[in-house]
Order: sequence, then structure tokens, then C-alpha cells
Amino acid sequence: MNRFGKGLLVAALVGVVGMAFRVSWNALRDVATATGADETAAFLYPFVVDGLMALALVATLVLTGDARRFALRVLAAYTLASLVLNYVHGLVPELHDEVVDWGRLADWDPANWALVLLATSLPVGSIYFGSDLVAKVLHHRPIEAPNPTSNQDESTETIMKRSMADLGVSTPAPITPTPAPPELPAAPAAPAASVVSLVKSTDRVPVGAVAADAPRPRRVTGRVPGAARSARPNRTADELLTEARKATKKWSDRELTAEGIRRAVHTSPAKARVLRDTLRAERATKAPAPTEAAPGTDKAAA
Repeated sequence: MNRFGKGLLVAALVGVVGMAFRVSWNALRDVATATGADETAAFLYPFVVDGLMALALVATLVLTGDARRFALRVLAAYTLASLVLNYVHGLVPELHDEVVDWGRLADWDPANWALVLLATSLPVGSIYFGSDLVAKVLHHRPIEAPNPTSNQDESTETIMKRSMADLGVSTPAPITPTPAPPELPAAPAAPAASVVSLVKSTDRVPVGAVAADAPRPRRVTGRVPGAARSARPNRTADELLTEARKATKKWSDRELTAEGIRRAVHTSPAKARVLRDTLRAERATKAPAPTEAAPGTDKAAA
């Protein structure tokens, strides 16, 4: 609807409300006169009742939440009261001629008392409810829609004021883990020299070969500081074999296992198995071979 249509609608609404107020004003003035109001009070009485209805309607359009529900209750209560008084004015013809006794709005006493109480309490209620509604409207803060431009400016300002690092050097790139070397071949029962050369050629242990015994490797998160590194240097294959010989010198063949060697010299399971095979091969070569009896000796013994 364009602006002209809206203006025409509002003008029609004002005209209808004005005519309705004039009709209701006549009835409320006669009721106020019957309850003892003088000429000036009777003239202003309709503005007290119907005027508060208009104020409550405007407050309903402005307020929200609990305040809006309160304004709706006030509007409903005063609308019902005005309807009752207009209904009584239509039922009592004496009110039109202003010859009815003061304080007499109905023939039945309980109904008359209730109507008089209603007519006389409406001005007091208008003072209380009208003041409360005006205070709520004045203290009401409408919820503003978010402005995308202001939010963008605020975010830009936040980024500009964000604290930055004091270091001029950027953080070093994460260390890429070294790929695993090829799998170690099984150590044959050969002389000690060939086994030692095999240990020298393999400095690292393949991941797949020790997956069942070794713990799962941790993900690389950055450069390890020097204080956190192990103080023990990397040992060569000869040093490992020498330590294994000293640690297992008094061990029996049954005690000579890969797990025992690994715990004794603190090495990996794969190198411990290689050391075990090497030590067993050395013991096998050092054991005296069984002597065969001469044929003449057997016959002599027989």
C-alpha cells in the first residue's frame, strides 16, 4: 500500500473512532450525572474512560513482552466497563431525562451498588493505570535491528586492535617424519662378523617389523627442545654387541632371549633379536664338538 492509501486508512479510522466516542460520551455523561457528578465533571467523565482506552491502545502498539500484555488487560477492562455503562444507559430511560435519583442506576439494590462502584472507580483507575502505562512507554527501549555496516566496522577495528606476537621470527615449520627404511632380513646363523656388519647397515628399525612389540609412534608436533632430549648418545652396532656380551655372560641358553637382551641393554626389539641370534651363534661356535671314538678302541673294548 502506498503512502496515500495509508493516510486515507488512518483518516477513516480517526473518523470512526471520533463518532463512536461521541455516541459513548452521551451515555457516560448521563451515568456520571446520576452518580452525583456536577456539570463539569459529567462533561469530562467520558474522556476519563474512553480516553484511557485510546492510551492503552497506543501503549499496546509500542510496548512488548509483559508490558504489552498489561496494556492489553487495561484496554480490555476499560472497554468492558464502558460497554456495561452504555448498556445501563440504554436500559434506564430516566437517565435520558436527568430525573433519576442520585446513586440509582438499577432497581435491584445489589446491581445498583455494583454499577455505582464501577462508575465511581473508573476515574481512580484511570489515574493509576494511565500513569503506569505512560511510565512504561517512556522507559521502553525498542530492540534495534543489527546493522551489517556497523558490525563490519567493529570487526575490522577488533582485528586492528588484536595483540600480535613480539617475536620477529615466525614459528618454524613442523618436522616431517623420516620414512621408514626397508625391513630387516632375518639374521642367519652365521659367524659373528657377518651379523655385526648387518647391524651396522641398519641404523633405524622398520615400523612394520616392530608394530606388535613397539608402542605406537606419536605424531610430530614440533621441534623437541634440547633440555628434553635424551642424554645417551646413539650407540653403534659394535657397542651394542659388546654391552650384550657383558650383560649375558653368565646367562644360560634358556635365559638368552630377545626380550631379556632388550631390557638389559635398552635397545629396540628388532636389534635385540639380532643380538640374540649373534650371541647364540657365538656360543654355538665356541662349544666343543663331540669326539668320535676310534674303530680299534671299540673292538678292544668289545
